[in-house]
Amino acid sequence: MDIALLGALDVRESGVSIAPTAPKPRQVLALLALRADQVVPVPTLTEELWAGTPPRSARTTLQTYVLQLRELIATALRSGVGPEGGAARSAKDVLATLPGGYLLATGGGGSDIREFERLREQGCRAMDEGNFTAAAGILRRALDLWSGPPFADVPTGAHLGMEARRLEESRLCALDQRIEADLRLGRHRELLAELTVLTSRHPSHENLHAQFMLALHRSGRRGEALLVYQRLRTLLVRDLGLEPSARLRRLQQAVLTATTEPHDGLAVPASDGGLAGVP
Repeated sequence: MDIALLGALDVRESGVSIAPTAPKPRQVLALLALRADQVVPVPTLTEELWAGTPPRSARTTLQTYVLQLRELIATALRSGVGPEGGAARSAKDVLATLPGGYLLATGGGGSDIREFERLREQGCRAMDEGNFTAAAGILRRALDLWSGPPFADVPTGAHLGMEARRLEESRLCALDQRIEADLRLGRHRELLAELTVLTSRHPSHENLHAQFMLALHRSGRRGEALLVYQRLRTLLVRDLGLEPSARLRRLQQAVLTATTEPHDGLAVPASDGGLAGVP
């Protein structure tokens, strides 16, 4: 089974899609696929579907959704290409009823979420080891797995919604690390267009603004770097009553004076007479 959840829902058994068209069965499949190879308790599925106010027929209705999914799985098993030399699986093997809940068995297949998390961890380790070339490449591969927001075409309840927020935060952290790796490799000019978009999408994200300031400064655009700081400060003061962090204020002063600062956190090799690091 191959599972894709970082964007539109796409779950394939033996190469054939088993994603239903109706919203609630899609929701059930998405939650089972998210927790593939683990038992998902019936109360968890019920809460996801009906937000704490299930109808009296909730259990029966959930069983109906499971039967619909098994029918799609059975069709996929009959018409798809299965593993050579392996024992044939039935629909009940793929979507099993176990004490307390249901389990979607991948049969050793892949999940884009699991692959993203594996690559993100590997890329972050490369960053910690100072291997910025490897980190940038690995994190780029992790981010390339995303085709849109998690569960983009699935209604989300409490569990899928919480997981979507966690994944988006994890993606932003991986993106932050990949940009830092690229900055350390001197790719500041290549990052300008991307950071223009990212700071617009995340207008209060300090580290993205710091990266944008640094990329602009290293590209010989010091005035624009200072304008980025000023726009961020205006927004933080107006909307949150906060000043930028001490780290960002030190970066502003470093851009103003074009001084060389010790490495701490975000940093890149000195070039074009610019900053050596961001305190």
